[in-house]
Amino acid sequence: MELLKKLEILADAAKYDASCSSSGTSRRSSVGGRGVGSSEGSGICHAYAPDGRCISLLKILLTNFCIYECAYCINRNSSNVQRARFNTKEVVDLTLDFYKRNYIEGLFLSSGVIQSPDYTMGQLVEVARSLRLDHDFRGYIHLKTIPDADGQLLADAGRFADRLSINVELPTQIALADLAPEKDHRTIKLSMARIRARQDEYAEQRREARRITNAAPRKIAPPRFAPAGQSTQMIVGAEPSTDAQILSTTANLYSAYKLKRVYFSAFSPIADASARLPAQRTSLVREHRLYQSDWLIRFYGYRHDEITAGSDTAAAAGMLDLDLDPKLAWALRNRGYFPVDLNRAAREQLLRVPGLGVKSVNKLLKIRRWQSIRLEDLVALRAGVKKAMPFVICANHHPGLGDIDSDRLRARFAPPARQQAFAF
Repeated sequence: MELLKKLEILADAAKYDASCSSSGTSRRSSVGGRGVGSSEGSGICHAYAPDGRCISLLKILLTNFCIYECAYCINRNSSNVQRARFNTKEVVDLTLDFYKRNYIEGLFLSSGVIQSPDYTMGQLVEVARSLRLDHDFRGYIHLKTIPDADGQLLADAGRFADRLSINVELPTQIALADLAPEKDHRTIKLSMARIRARQDEYAEQRREARRITNAAPRKIAPPRFAPAGQSTQMIVGAEPSTDAQILSTTANLYSAYKLKRVYFSAFSPIADASARLPAQRTSLVREHRLYQSDWLIRFYGYRHDEITAGSDTAAAAGMLDLDLDPKLAWALRNRGYFPVDLNRAAREQLLRVPGLGVKSVNKLLKIRRWQSIRLEDLVALRAGVKKAMPFVICANHHPGLGDIDSDRLRARFAPPARQQAFAF
């Protein structure tokens, strides 16, 4: 099969993997005529770095052949799809050629499992090793790792890649055993633990090197291990797990393995699908609400169990409200927490106010050191003033009882039925 046809097949097959966003890598540049490529900040296929740059990764599979029979996967062993496979040199050459044409700044490489997990992981590592050592490539590399692979292969992957990811696939072991019998959460989490242990080990070596450097002639610091960390992905809606279960698994992954991101992928029906899978695709609104909840856990101090806890029917069943963002839904269920005084409340309280983001809260805390906060200050900060007003008190605003009625607020902020139907 000619190279362009392989690229067409394997680039299309890679689109189902959402966990290709990356951040936290160290800066490497090719200034001075040495090396190929550059990398800074974060990298994703057509996304934006903190400095505003749009960064692209060549996102492909090494092969879409796979010995596993995961019911939800288009590349499962029994799937009737056209197959293709790159050799390692072809991936290396494609990455370099695309970079030199200014199409990309890095590589996201995943693969179906062929022959064995160790063999497949060895092929992925060889691509990264060749780019780094043979071609001095300094762009971004994200490798999707194989959970059952040998620990040394994972260690080698972390030496050459900026980010590693291992898909946990489904939120519970019961669901995984039903739809992906060859996979096991324990094996996946063991690989995550190995990566975290290596990260901690390398970080300690770098701290020790800095201590020695301060008391001795300057030495080269040890290399970093997967400096952009690790991530994972969960399929949403392929089985009956609730949003509460999904968020519980998500919070556990963050705390136990220091993951940078957990990605959610709404289930979409595939050809020749198993009867165990839903006939309809999962709502993209549900996927979006999970991402919003993930943000609340990571940056706003919410516990995973309080986001879905409440007295309304949807929350009582462990599901997120699709009509309202989870922060506003929590505020409507916990009216005793409000109104919050913008001039007196602690940062943790301000972060609970709908319409106020982390940056807005940080700026408010600085402003109120010198003056009383007024509604005009929220407007100047471009905060969500209309959403925040029923939940706050400030120098020139005290909401009346009619402004804080939950039913009225829900009617005000819930999307019209026509828009909601379109969002699905």
